[in-house]
Amino acid sequence: MSPGLRKALLSLTGASALTIASVMVPELEGVRYTPYQDVVGVLTVCYGHTGEDIIADKRYSQAECEKMLNDDLQPFSRAVERAVTVPADEYQKAALISFSYNVGISAFEHSSVLRYLNAGETEKACAGLKQWIWAGGRKWQGLINRREVEYEVCHWQRRRS
Repeated sequence: MSPGLRKALLSLTGASALTIASVMVPELEGVRYTPYQDVVGVLTVCYGHTGEDIIADKRYSQAECEKMLNDDLQPFSRAVERAVTVPADEYQKAALISFSYNVGISAFEHSSVLRYLNAGETEKACAGLKQWIWAGGRKWQGLINRREVEYEVCHWQRRRS
């Protein structure tokens, strides 16, 4: 985890999972103001935004990208709140919002990560994040790095207690 992200997360004690995720995701996704094909060929822009609303030859502004991110994170936050049936701290939920934003709601809802968490096996759930490092049939260092951060954030509250 970068020192900047660590410092930002330290300042968020008491914040909501959505607020924590909104700090994590830009760091993990990076930002690109012009649309590009991601590693599996999906048209993407800004902080990992995908969808039919992307204009292929447009240069997006910082404000447009921030609005997209804020709008995009809402359904993932709702999915985590709905799917997690056991007590979880805000950092765990933020890690799951980031994870689901990256893999999709359906993949999250059907993942062993969620099954383990809801079975009360928090350590297995957090460790399970590290298995999601494949895209397009191969391992990606960017996904390995992202899952390490999500794993650390999943343990954040317990490590700080």
